[in-house]
Amino acid sequence: MASDAEPPRSKLRWLLLLAGLTVLAIGVGGASGLFMISTIEKAVTERRKLEDEQVQKVVAYDTSFGVTNIGTVVTNLATPSDVWIRLEASIVTKTGTFPNPDPIAAEIRQDLLGYLHTLSIAQIEGPSGLAHLREDLTERVQLRSNGQVRGFFIETLVVQ
Repeated sequence: MASDAEPPRSKLRWLLLLAGLTVLAIGVGGASGLFMISTIEKAVTERRKLEDEQVQKVVAYDTSFGVTNIGTVVTNLATPSDVWIRLEASIVTKTGTFPNPDPIAAEIRQDLLGYLHTLSIAQIEGPSGLAHLREDLTERVQLRSNGQVRGFFIETLVVQ
């Protein structure tokens, strides 16, 4: 008479083996998790140290550059003429380049006003339109300042 049922000792061995493997898996997972946490903490600490060093470098250079707000430019677009654009921007100049940066900021503002008035809504639509607008405005700022402006930043751009 052959029986398909396994003896109780065999079942107990399988259960003990399964329990042992489960405990082993939990231990290995926990150990690898702790290792990963320590590695991540070390990487974050190194990253913060690098960022602090970069901030110190920027602070050291901060006195050599000045930021000048060029003011607000508001005008309507060429087509459609009932759509208005409002731009607020700033320029970065090396300290001492312009004894008073306000006159160059006023010239740049007037130049940007004239340029924005010639645009159509299709030219500034979408991400690529915005990128082209930023490039064009930066180029105009460089031309107006004879290359003395180190940076041009669009702070606000509203089209309605």
